[in-house]
Amino acid sequence: MDALDRLAEPGLDLLRRVDTLIAAGVPEGHRVWPLLRRMQVLPGDAVRSFLDLHPVPLASAGHAVRRLVRGYDDVSAALTDTVLWSGPAATAYGQQRAALLRHLDEGPDSLVGRLESTAGYADALADWVEGSRLALARTLADVLRSAEAVAVVAATATAASTRPGPIGPGVADAAEIAARVLAVLCVAYDGAETLLRQWAPSLAETAWRPPADGRPRYDQPTRVGW
Repeated sequence: MDALDRLAEPGLDLLRRVDTLIAAGVPEGHRVWPLLRRMQVLPGDAVRSFLDLHPVPLASAGHAVRRLVRGYDDVSAALTDTVLWSGPAATAYGQQRAALLRHLDEGPDSLVGRLESTAGYADALADWVEGSRLALARTLADVLRSAEAVAVVAATATAASTRPGPIGPGVADAAEIAARVLAVLCVAYDGAETLLRQWAPSLAETAWRPPADGRPRYDQPTRVGW
């Protein structure tokens, strides 16, 4: 359990009240409007969804992907064993073997290269989730002890059965809290989009690169040492 988990219950209670107030209307020109248009969600729902994101599963996925590299290493080792035969088929086999070795483990475009990139992307996402959860927790801690929070709680407590008007008590305070929460979430999602752009080229499907002659030939083999 991290700081965000510990603040989830009081934070969601406050944001439920915030959502109730701003759903009736927000003062014209308030800075929360562009954030609401961009996120297309009220702050309470946005935070509730973000609570489901945890870094541990992503970090574990990165470790699991790296363990797969060992299997590719074993295959590559088998392909480097000396073959005691010669002739056109042996030459064709050598070409195919070299191409397969390149495809398995030669540079970032190989299968091993893609595995390492996938693991690196999972690690980067785990770091992003951890940092974003911490930033959101700090924001929630700040708004929970703010004067705006006191006003929101008072407004919703006295208007439990009355729909507040656009400029009713607590609405401006709720809009301010909503802006602070949505702003930190916008920064978080900007970070996620940046990560995807940065890693996308390294995560693309890798193509098979055939040897120069395009296909193996198996005519007239000569076997030696069998």
